[in-house]
Order: sequence, then C-alpha cells, then structure tokens
Amino acid sequence: QVQLVESGGGLVQPGGSLKLSCAASGFTFSSYWMYWVRQAPGKGLEWVSRISSGGGRTYYADFVKGRFTISRDNAKNTLYLRMNSLKSEDTAVYYCASKKDPNLKEYDYWGQGTQVTVSS
Repeated sequence: QVQLVESGGGLVQPGGSLKLSCAASGFTFSSYWMYWVRQAPGKGLEWVSRISSGGGRTYYADFVKGRFTISRDNAKNTLYLRMNSLKSEDTAVYYCASKKDPNLKEYDYWGQGTQVTVSS
C-alpha cells in the first residue's frame, strides 16, 4: 500500500536548523511532484514548498524562501526539507504529500506528519 512517512521533526531553538525526511513506498515516487505542507496550531493547511518529479524545479512560499530547501533522492524514494534560521512561527505539523499532476488541486497521497516546534 502507499505510504509516506515523515521524520526529523522535534524541538529546536529560534535560529536553529532541522532536516525533515519523507520516505515513500507503494507508488512510483519518481513520477510524482512532491510537496511539503504545514499546519500551525489552530490554523489551516499552508503550502510550504514543492519539487518536480525529476527534482529540477523547486518552488517556495515567500515566508520560507531563502531559509528552507526542498530536495529529493529518487533512487532512495525520499523527499527532504532542510530548514534553517527557524522562527517561532514555523512551529507546525509538517506533512509531505504527492501529486501525479501538479495542475490538479487535490493531493494524491499524504503522510501522517511530523511535529516541528521552534521555541527557546
């Protein structure tokens, strides 16, 4: 069955760094665009970043541009999000998600999420 399993979250001080991973299985990972989406406490889902199926194109929300880097290793079926200069407002559950067609609104698959807490 399809699985997206995030890891790497935790508690970090403001200004610190974390690297999230998302291990994919059960589908052809290299054929899908991959996304990071987050949900802060009491707020809705917020798109963070996306990467094309081959990894050559990356896009970021303005609020993470210059601080976060999305990447993927199709040989390992794994998606990454390197997060630097973390701020308290980055505190959220981070989900990875996938789309076969990036033009469609709905995601095909979701992970269970990993908690990132930025606090001193």
